[in-house]
Amino acid sequence: MSHQSHTQILVVAAESPRRAEHVDLMQQRGYEVLTASSGEEAVRVLARWKIACVIADAADAGVPGALSEMLRNEPTVAIVVLADEPEVRTAVTSMRLGAMDYLAADSPPEELRSAVDRALERRDVLVRERIIDRSLREEVGRLTAELRQERHRGDHVALAALESLVFVVEAKDAWLAGHSVRVAQTAASLAAALGRTDEEVEQVRLAGRLHDIGMVGVDEGILSKEGPLTPEEFDQVRAHATIGSQILRPLPDLGPVIAFVRHHHERWDGQGYPDRLAGDTVPWGARVIGVAEIYDALTTSRPYRQPMPPELAVNHMKSLIDTAIGAPEWRALASVVGRREALVFVVDEQAHAAPSARASNLHL
Repeated sequence: MSHQSHTQILVVAAESPRRAEHVDLMQQRGYEVLTASSGEEAVRVLARWKIACVIADAADAGVPGALSEMLRNEPTVAIVVLADEPEVRTAVTSMRLGAMDYLAADSPPEELRSAVDRALERRDVLVRERIIDRSLREEVGRLTAELRQERHRGDHVALAALESLVFVVEAKDAWLAGHSVRVAQTAASLAAALGRTDEEVEQVRLAGRLHDIGMVGVDEGILSKEGPLTPEEFDQVRAHATIGSQILRPLPDLGPVIAFVRHHHERWDGQGYPDRLAGDTVPWGARVIGVAEIYDALTTSRPYRQPMPPELAVNHMKSLIDTAIGAPEWRALASVVGRREALVFVVDEQAHAAPSARASNLHL
């Protein structure tokens, strides 16, 4: 194999006729040769110069201990170790420290030439492997980023489809029209009042938007039924929280949104559903959505009553603290309503139509 004249060789040995011979031999081979008298000096040389191969005399000061440090500074450097009295133990130790070859210091010139050539060839292979490895890592990183972007775009498409599905569910019941948007807006305002991060506010807003998506699994006859529900029908309605979380589960990037949807009907006193969680064990976003949902039910028209004014609804909900809701979420609601941080409520024209005799209360 042919190496260019700018390839640098470092000969590490005390000044001696033998070192001079090694230097002459490498120069005759067309290499640029540098020298160092000790392992410590060799480390300094490697820090300054791009050395391709080190010929190190193991008998000189600090050489064995410097091999590992040389390789830390220049991982692809080829090292050939020379020893006055070659021993298997010393050879094994040198190879474990990173040397590519090991031979007697008084070996014939052709053996040293061959050893250096083999070491440089192995170095070339190592350099190519590192380049390939780096290229592969970069390519994998690029593809991973592209896949994440694609998944992100795919998730947006999926979320858009799910939000459309929410509209379909709400279209089945005039009294549900606009409910999810109002709950989402209220929940986001409460999360902000509770000091949650922008990311968390967006998570709870999205969960509020999707919290009733499980209603798609409830018979349309139940949603539009006039009069009270039977226990079996009410069980179907209660199942919407679990169904909703199952619908969202294939979108792992939603993270806590799925838990917020599943648990938005849990209660502070543990009497809610589906898992009868209580107090702080209810995910914070689910507690917020629960408060937002009750507030929306009280402040919008229902078949059996007129809407409450916001302040009256907040005062009424105070009696629910430590049973249906937690005190922190109620205080956040009182603060938001008290400051009249207007929540842009979406009012469907159907909500102003003449109420029917339907009296089921699916959200309270």
